[in-house]
Amino acid sequence: MNMNSPQILSRRSFLGTTTGMAATAALGCLTNVPLFVQKALADGTIGRPGPDGRVKKLLFIFLRGANDGLNNVIPHGDDAYGPVIRDNIQIPVDPSQTWNVRGRALFPTAGATRGTYDYPFSIPLGNGFAGLHPSLKFLAPVYNAGELAMIHRVGYPRQSRSHFDSQNYWETGAPRDPMVKDGILYRAMYESGRTQVNSLTGVSFQSSLPLMLRGSRAAMTNITDPTRYDLLGVPNNVDGNLKMANALAAANSAGFVPKQNRDMLQQQYANMSKTLDIFAGLNFSEAGNTFVDDENTDGRRPYYLFPTTSDKNGGGPGGTGNPNYVVPTNAYGFFNQLKSAALILNKTDAIVAGTQIDGWDTHSNQGGVTGSHANLLRRVGWSLYALRKYFKNHGDQCRWDDLVVVTLSEFGRTTIENSDNGTDHAEASVMYVAGGGVKGFQTNALGAVTRSGIFNCGPSDPVAWQTGMNGTMFQSTGRYLQRATDFRSVMGSLVRDHLGATQEQLNRIIPGYSVAGERLQSGGTQSADGVRITGELPLV
Repeated sequence: MNMNSPQILSRRSFLGTTTGMAATAALGCLTNVPLFVQKALADGTIGRPGPDGRVKKLLFIFLRGANDGLNNVIPHGDDAYGPVIRDNIQIPVDPSQTWNVRGRALFPTAGATRGTYDYPFSIPLGNGFAGLHPSLKFLAPVYNAGELAMIHRVGYPRQSRSHFDSQNYWETGAPRDPMVKDGILYRAMYESGRTQVNSLTGVSFQSSLPLMLRGSRAAMTNITDPTRYDLLGVPNNVDGNLKMANALAAANSAGFVPKQNRDMLQQQYANMSKTLDIFAGLNFSEAGNTFVDDENTDGRRPYYLFPTTSDKNGGGPGGTGNPNYVVPTNAYGFFNQLKSAALILNKTDAIVAGTQIDGWDTHSNQGGVTGSHANLLRRVGWSLYALRKYFKNHGDQCRWDDLVVVTLSEFGRTTIENSDNGTDHAEASVMYVAGGGVKGFQTNALGAVTRSGIFNCGPSDPVAWQTGMNGTMFQSTGRYLQRATDFRSVMGSLVRDHLGATQEQLNRIIPGYSVAGERLQSGGTQSADGVRITGELPLV
């Protein structure tokens, strides 16, 4: 970037000459906290330090396009899964592995002689029923550490198979109610009262602010490229920067009549100044991407945690055909956004951050062990592995024990493969929840499994998986995988039990919690369509 250009004002050069000028005025509007915010700050603990002095945070990854859950966590214990329904895209079992043995998930290491994803079979998960797509192999170490929950059969009543509508329902937490226009995590931040006293509460790194963080009473932050977090197009020199700082300070100190949301506008001036200051102190550059694994997990030299260039992508030499790449070469933009989300949570007061992965609408040529879907799954598997290592090894304002990472996707894919070697829009799918406080896989002192981290994918689950061509994979309208958990129960338990909302707050954040027929907390038969669900799961 030309630093003398009149078109772009760099956040760093702006703040280098004006630090503190607007900040004093910015803080001024935060001293008179409205009464409703004072009440919110007295309720719950969202954004407040716990007894250990730590603040609980959340990182989300939205898998846009509808992830095929049946080829993520694979129900090999169901004899209906196989070439009869998925001739071209099924994931085969390893004939050398015994599937009915309970224990740890297999982790097929590559070592020095094999490609990172050379293992051509489903990975046994140790619950005697389910396997993991081999492109998700890096979930196995997180799972075996007891810090990952894999929740199968997640959906909502009367599922829409429209991408647009269903994404909206997942993000607002209000299925089949198009009148709700604000997001779950926006409402959580607003309920906390922190939007009035913190300049950063919710931040996304993607092309536009997701509905999950949108609302009308407080502004969340979205950044496409944090290395170009710019303000206005004024001459980027000492005089121009001083002029802009004075303009911000003057605008923020103006005496507006407190009506028509002018208090909110004044707050946004404050947040703008503070946010510029915060971002100027963070190193989002490629040169700052120095985070490397602390062990040779895959049997070769440690990998970079956030692969943003080919020389940081795995354990082998460069080149597009390198079998040692840990993520596809077209994933570098996503991992730059993921790194940015991690930095924001780790180095600021932000409570929620996230991003998205596009491309999951696999109507044709989905692939099986390899292919387009497998390449997308490599992003997911490495993301959760890398985030665990980053927050364990570099935790500052957020450690792994303080964090929950959650994936979302609007619906699943058809049980039966289509004629184009792909899958179409269906219903239930998989959610992943990871973090140091997640209640996942556990063994006793003798090595016997005392708790599984796999939910809704086995015959002994509260809503048991029923096998066969008339079983669970076909029970929704006779064609699709039937849900066993409502996604709102997952999000609700995380917002309350991890972030710290009270039940009263949660009833406002996700209105379905106050409706008895939704059964989101206790479980039971949902009145909307008569499907029995688990209710909340023991996740955190």
